[in-house]
Amino acid sequence: MAHQNPGGLFGFSPLKSSSFSLFRRPFSLYPIFASSSPPPPPRRKWTTSFEEQNRKSRSPMERDKATSFNPPSSSDSFEFNKRRAAGLDKIDKPKKNLKRNTRTLNPTNTIAYVQDTSPSVLLFFDKQRFIFNAGEGLQRFCTEHKIKLSKVDHIFLSRVCSETAGGLPGLLLTLAGIGEEGLSVNVWGPSDLKYLVDAMRSFIPRAAMVHTRSFGPSLNTSDSTPQIGSSKPPMDHYVLVDDEVVKISAILLEPSRLEESGSKTVETSVIYVCELPEINGKFDPKKAMALGLRAGPKYSYLQSGQSVKSDFKDITVHPSDVMGPSVLGPVVLLVDCPTESHAEELLSNPSMKSYYSCPDNSEDGAKLVNCIIHLSPASVTNSSAYQCWMKRFQSAQHILAGHEAKNMEFPILRASSRITARLNYLCPQFFPAPGIWSSQHVNNSINSTSLSKCFDSNLGESISAENLLKFTLRPHGNLGVDRSCIPSRLTSLRVMDELLSEIPEISSKTEEIKRLWNGLHNKMMIEEPWLGESTVPSCLENIRRDDMEIVLLGTGSSQPSKYRNVTAIYIDLFSSGSMLLDCGEGTLGQLKRRYGLEGADEAVRNLRCIWISHIHADHHTGLARILARRRELLKGVAHEPAIVVGPRPLKNFLDAYQRLEDLNMEFLDCRNITTTSWASLEATRPEKITSSGNAEGSLFSKGSPMQSIYKRPSSPLTDNSSALPFMKKLKKVLGEMGLEELISFPVVHCPQAFGVVVKAAERKNITGDEIPGWKMVYSGDTRPCPEMVEASKGATVLIHEATFEDALIEEAVAKNHSTTKEAIDVGSSAGVYRTVLTHFSQRYPKIPVIDESHMHKTCIAFDMMSINMADIHVLPKILPYFKTLFRNQLVEDEEEEETDEDSLISDEVPSFFIN
Repeated sequence: MAHQNPGGLFGFSPLKSSSFSLFRRPFSLYPIFASSSPPPPPRRKWTTSFEEQNRKSRSPMERDKATSFNPPSSSDSFEFNKRRAAGLDKIDKPKKNLKRNTRTLNPTNTIAYVQDTSPSVLLFFDKQRFIFNAGEGLQRFCTEHKIKLSKVDHIFLSRVCSETAGGLPGLLLTLAGIGEEGLSVNVWGPSDLKYLVDAMRSFIPRAAMVHTRSFGPSLNTSDSTPQIGSSKPPMDHYVLVDDEVVKISAILLEPSRLEESGSKTVETSVIYVCELPEINGKFDPKKAMALGLRAGPKYSYLQSGQSVKSDFKDITVHPSDVMGPSVLGPVVLLVDCPTESHAEELLSNPSMKSYYSCPDNSEDGAKLVNCIIHLSPASVTNSSAYQCWMKRFQSAQHILAGHEAKNMEFPILRASSRITARLNYLCPQFFPAPGIWSSQHVNNSINSTSLSKCFDSNLGESISAENLLKFTLRPHGNLGVDRSCIPSRLTSLRVMDELLSEIPEISSKTEEIKRLWNGLHNKMMIEEPWLGESTVPSCLENIRRDDMEIVLLGTGSSQPSKYRNVTAIYIDLFSSGSMLLDCGEGTLGQLKRRYGLEGADEAVRNLRCIWISHIHADHHTGLARILARRRELLKGVAHEPAIVVGPRPLKNFLDAYQRLEDLNMEFLDCRNITTTSWASLEATRPEKITSSGNAEGSLFSKGSPMQSIYKRPSSPLTDNSSALPFMKKLKKVLGEMGLEELISFPVVHCPQAFGVVVKAAERKNITGDEIPGWKMVYSGDTRPCPEMVEASKGATVLIHEATFEDALIEEAVAKNHSTTKEAIDVGSSAGVYRTVLTHFSQRYPKIPVIDESHMHKTCIAFDMMSINMADIHVLPKILPYFKTLFRNQLVEDEEEEETDEDSLISDEVPSFFIN
């Protein structure tokens, strides 16, 4: 449902100002869970005494659905969903028994293609989808380009690591949510797939939605996981899928010469072979009649391969007598050789012999390979061993999909790139030019022509993969490369021309924004009568531009959309290092879009600490990819492991995942860095740390209704004594980064959900006086609660989730999120200087619905927004200009984002795609 308002300003709601004061009264709440029963009566306000008689007068479900709570230390109240906060809402949902889809297949009429979606490849048939590798961003890419996911039956991994499987958790969760019953999918990979599945179990609750199929040598002799390929073809060759439409087999590459790779040996990689069946030649009725056959059922028998007796002659008619020549089925190879050792193994692998087209190939039944998609990096494809192997396929079309720079030349996610470019034109101070645009001038040398020159002239044609490049397999008459789906190039100049044509006055608005800096930047003063003073906080006095910058990499909730990625905040401390607050899927890609390829690598190198708020997938599934990339970049360089701070369940995931891939990190529980835990460290009395009963503050203290949620037997408090060495190390790292505090505090969302305070150390001003450092607070996901207000007191900037608009308060309570007004009120109650709203529901694709009357100290966040601490005084002044920029942007995407995918995406003609 589109949101509109009388003033015609998309996203801005003219709600009247309310006298509501945060926490001073509970909300009136009616049914927040779908039910056929009548709504419960209005509840009375709970008091700190929690009178047992009043408790027992209500049903358990009524007590749990939405609790109004007064913490012991305050008379304030807030409303939340107790069952969700306790993690008990999952048991209310009926369990799904997801089964594999069965489809009617027709190999004769099937249209098929291969499409590359870097670094993923999709094999499309008219009724089936096969995905090879599910890297980060795959789901977001498919959403934008309307590639239907509801027909995905199989996902194949060429290696099991964050590079090839970073988008798998989010993709599986999305498939499970399609329709009433959800969709099941088979995931195939070498035997270390088991490690990935074990790791994902910590945050993907419905394990039944994915059927894992590993192949190759077992990881453990006691492993009961069934291995594919027991029919004993060559030991490294396994048939995985064999139906009327396609045969997909796997050839393992396990290098005999090991290279250094952290503490682990070189990973197993897989060549996937896709073979379409032969198509029988055309039936010739004239030949049949000449051989004495009447038209009838015998024609069908012959076409199906059966011999028949002639009706008028004493002969047997065979199919070859009346059928034209058969058409061989096309063959496609997908090759992933991450190292030169893999290339050498590829060159000597006996399972490949039947696919070579070289003159010395005397194998019976040698097959003609039509297309080879190379997922290998350029450093490998240019090696002598790999080039030698490629020469064995003289007529094959080579598609080089491992050259990342080519795919970064122009935006992959066009919708979000267009908005970012528009925001950059309007206000380059808060929206710097994306790194993707600058790479257009640097990487233009990487094109199909130059790539072809890297290869021997005896090879078949070699081209560089492009997003949505297609190789058609059926019908046979269209066999070959198809560029018709490749999007036209989106350049910054083109976006600017579109913007000026659509909103001519935007250029004058840009000039107005420039004057905000020209008139105010030097004296750092803005009249703000609501502050009771006209100056900015003392911590911003003479602050330098290289002090701190907040880069909002992802500002959406739940799952990636066309316009907003999931949560991640990059804190750039420049020469002192950097840190991440939350790390949703695609965080690495967002860094590349913000800083360019080289700049993103530098940003990852500089990471010292990553803090994760809670275990929900949209806040941490990009973590493994970031850590693995950091390990790669710092290989051979003296460095310290990254420190990851997160809830206890995150450690379970990371421990399981590190059996698969070394992440070069050290872990601290969020509860190890509460105010009480730090005080215990400072007092050097570790024996008293674990005995402190109030480490988490009043919200979860004895006697509160939240006590059972946070301190259940299944979730014991962390023993700080064992964490003491890591706490000391973090304290040292914070000092090197110019930070005084990194403090976690509990919030109300799900079990073990946290917010965080980041405070800079004191510094001297130009007169030599000590002035306080800035203070930044991030809420994570939460309902408004007393701990949130307490932690935010005196903050320079508060980044607070605002998932829902004010009208959706019941949904906000049911899901333990905040509305925009509630988030603003937290900042107001805490005396925060600036509040930034983020984590918007994807029902608001471009700009959320807000009430302008409350926004005098507040701004809304967009992906790639960069807030330098030296500019933070200007922040609220920018908000009105968003109305001009988005005035013509109706919520046309809203229904699309919330609709079942079967109706969201029209059927496209299937083939082989590269992304």
